[in-house]
Amino acid sequence: MLIVHVFVHVKPDQVEAFRDATLENARNSVAEPGVGRFDVIEQRDDPARFVLVEVYRTSDDPAKHKETAHYQKWRDTVADMMAEPRTSTKYVNVFPDEQGWG
Repeated sequence: MLIVHVFVHVKPDQVEAFRDATLENARNSVAEPGVGRFDVIEQRDDPARFVLVEVYRTSDDPAKHKETAHYQKWRDTVADMMAEPRTSTKYVNVFPDEQGWG
């Protein structure tokens, strides 16, 4: 399992449009066979900051996700909405895990 947190800072006047585009992408993403979870969270004290929590079943699934039409539409739609380039951090789950550690 691979967990990716994507950190996004949106221009203040683009928050609603970003949210709409991202929710459409998320709804389509959870239907992908390689996606176990796709959360969109918004920072409580700064609504222009979001984290996308993407949980993939295998390390190959993020690349497959980026090949989908809905991801490419989202990427192109939100490109000019960013206050700064988005960043991401990759994680592996420790608990519960598939190896029986937890």
